[in-house]
Amino acid sequence: MKYHIEKNTVAETLVIPLYGRKMCTELYPGIYRDDGAARLMEMIDYDFGALAKNCGGLMYRFGFLEAAMRQTDIETEVRDYLDSHPAAAVVNLGCGLDNTGRRCDNGSCKIYNLDFPGVISVRDELLPAGEREENIACDLNDTSWFEKIDASGGAVFFAAGVFYYFLREEAERLIVAMAGAFPGCRLVFDAANKRAVRLMLKTWIKNAKIKDVGAYFSVSDAVREISAWSPKMSVSARGYMLGYNDLRDPSVSSFFHFLARVGDGVMKMRIVRIDFKEETGI
Repeated sequence: MKYHIEKNTVAETLVIPLYGRKMCTELYPGIYRDDGAARLMEMIDYDFGALAKNCGGLMYRFGFLEAAMRQTDIETEVRDYLDSHPAAAVVNLGCGLDNTGRRCDNGSCKIYNLDFPGVISVRDELLPAGEREENIACDLNDTSWFEKIDASGGAVFFAAGVFYYFLREEAERLIVAMAGAFPGCRLVFDAANKRAVRLMLKTWIKNAKIKDVGAYFSVSDAVREISAWSPKMSVSARGYMLGYNDLRDPSVSSFFHFLARVGDGVMKMRIVRIDFKEETGI
């Protein structure tokens, strides 16, 4: 029996990124593949046809390319950390139905998937935790979840499309707390400037009747702005669209190359990597 998802529910918010990962695989197979997304969709009772009709335009196709690049960029950073910390915890912050932890599984790491209780209840049905894996229901801003992460072998945390929904002070407070709690570990996430965040959150902001989008997390100079938060952090950033991949793939049009340059340049779209510094003795 398929898992039924009602319209206008928390569960429905998980459908669009899942559909996006499936479209990434179909449109840009030389850049990104997530065959599990299509299999997962087959387990769900939901009208994907209506979603396909609404997402057929040119800019939606570019949006799918953005999603593909974000996933591959983050996976690159996760695997890089696992190369030197093979027994590390791989921690997906705001996981939804994303399966990046398993995609990066090296056979010895520990995988944690964190999200709100309503999301985790859906995940437990569709993606029950496997070996060396745990689904954790929590509010990321309640740092009691720190205690559930075994970082004895190191930890690499990542958040894909998550921090845009945090107030600036919430993002800073959480990340600084993580720097203190997890020395020697790494956090990877995507960020952009205020103009880009306004575009990304346009519909959500309207529905939530939010007037001051500037209160939400955005950065124009990620390294400079975030480095100022704490001396315990070493911050670096690379272009979201072209920082890891030149997109020289036949599936990517010259127009999309132009939009990618606009994204990295005008919109300051970045993959931010923060290495939490090891504690030093006196």
